[in-house]
Amino acid sequence: MRRSIAARLAAMFALGALVVFSLVGVVLDRALEAELRQHQLEQIDTKFRDIEYVIKRLRQPAQWDRLHAKLDALTPADRSTQYWILSDDPQIRYGQALAEITGISQGAGGIGELRIGEHAEPITIRSEYLPADGDRAALRFVVGIDSASYMRTRRAFESVLLAISACGVVMAAALGYLIAHWGLVPLKRLSEEAHQLSPSALSQRLNVAPLPAELSDLGVSFNGALDRLEAAYQQLEGFNADVTHELRTPLSNLIGQTQVALSRERTVAQLEDVLHSNLEELERLRSIVNDMLFLARADQGERPVRLVPASLAAEVAKTVEFLDFVMDEAGVKVRVQGDVQAPIESSLFRRAVTNLLQNAIRHSRAQSEIVIDVTAGETMAQVAVSNPGPEIPTEHLGRLFDRFYRVDAARTNSWENHGLGLAIVKAVAAMHAGNVFAASHDGVTTVGFSVAMQRGAGRAA
Repeated sequence: MRRSIAARLAAMFALGALVVFSLVGVVLDRALEAELRQHQLEQIDTKFRDIEYVIKRLRQPAQWDRLHAKLDALTPADRSTQYWILSDDPQIRYGQALAEITGISQGAGGIGELRIGEHAEPITIRSEYLPADGDRAALRFVVGIDSASYMRTRRAFESVLLAISACGVVMAAALGYLIAHWGLVPLKRLSEEAHQLSPSALSQRLNVAPLPAELSDLGVSFNGALDRLEAAYQQLEGFNADVTHELRTPLSNLIGQTQVALSRERTVAQLEDVLHSNLEELERLRSIVNDMLFLARADQGERPVRLVPASLAAEVAKTVEFLDFVMDEAGVKVRVQGDVQAPIESSLFRRAVTNLLQNAIRHSRAQSEIVIDVTAGETMAQVAVSNPGPEIPTEHLGRLFDRFYRVDAARTNSWENHGLGLAIVKAVAAMHAGNVFAASHDGVTTVGFSVAMQRGAGRAA
C-alpha cells in the first residue's frame, strides 16, 4: 500500500517536533538541575556558616552541650538536614551514624556526597577541618542536606516535560496531517481535471490560473505536453490521410491495368507492357515504403553510424555530377560556391542534397541557373539551394518540410514525387545536429539545411 504525501509530511512534522522537544527538554532539564544544585549549595552554605561561627568561639566543655542541644533543635524531624562533629574528644562529637562518615571525601569548597544506611538518594555535605585551639581538640564539622526533595522535584519536572513533549509530538503530527491534506487540495483538483481529459477532446487543457506557484509550473508543463500531443495527433491524422492517398494511386493503377489486361486475350508483347507498367508502380510503392521506414528510424533517434570530416563542396559536386543528365533534360545549370569542412555521413548528406536539387530542378524555369551556397556559421555549416521560379506564399514556408506536404493542393505531378523529399532533408539535418530553413522572395526560392561543424554540437536554433 502506497503511503500518502500527507502521511509522510505528518511523519516529518512529528519527527521535527520530537527533535525540537527533545533538545528543549534536555536544555531545560540541565538548567533545572543546575538551578536546584545551586539552591542546595546556597542552603547548605548558609547553615554551615551559622554553626561554624559558633564552633570557632567555643572553649568550655559545658558550652558543647548547649551546642549539641541547639543542633538537635535545628535538625528537622524528617532529618532532611543533619549535622555532625567528628573529633577524638567524645564531649565534642555529635551526630548519628558517625562511623559511616568518618571516611568522607570532599571536593572543592569542602562539598561532597554521602550515603547513609538505606537512603536511596545521596546526602550533599559540606565539611571543614578545624585544628586544635587551646583546650579545644581538633575537629571536623559536617553539614548534610538530603537530596531526595530536589530529586523528586527534578523527576516531577521530567515527567511533566515528557508528557508535554509526547502530547506536542502527537499534536504536531495531527496538525501536520491536516495542514498537508489541506495544502494538497489543489493537487487533488489538478488530478481530477487530468482524469477528465479524454482523446475525444484533445483541445481541453488544465486550468492553471487557481494553482499555487508550486503547482503552476507542473500545470503549464502538462498543458505543454498536451499541446505537443495534440499537434502530433493532428500530424498523424494528416500523415495517415496522405499515406492513404499516396498508396491508393499506385494500387489503383496496378489493379486497373491488371483488370484491363485480363478482360480479354492479350499478346505476349501486350502482357509485357502491362508487367513493365506494373513494375513501375511497384517501384514507386517500394520507394514510398523505404522513405517512410527511413523517417521512422529518424524519429526513433537513429544517428549516423560514422561521421567523417569531409569537404561539403566536394560532396555537393558529386551529387551535381550524378544528376547531370536530369539537369540537361530540364535545361538548367548548377553553380556551387563556398566550401566548409564538417563531420558527415556522406551517403546521408548526398541524399539530402539530391532531394534539394531535384526539388529545385522541378520548380526552375528552363535556361535558369541553380546556385548552391556552402557557408560556415559559428557552429553550423549550411547548404542552401536557390532557384529562380514562382514565389512560395509565406503560409506554406513553415510546412515545406512536413511529410507529404505540397504547396499545390491539387497534387499536380503527384506521380513524379510523393512528398517525402524535404521531410528526409529535415531528418538528415537532425541526424547531424542541424536544422532546416526556407525562404522565398524576389522570384528566388532558397531551401537548405545545416549540419554541426563539430561532433557533439547542439542542435541549431
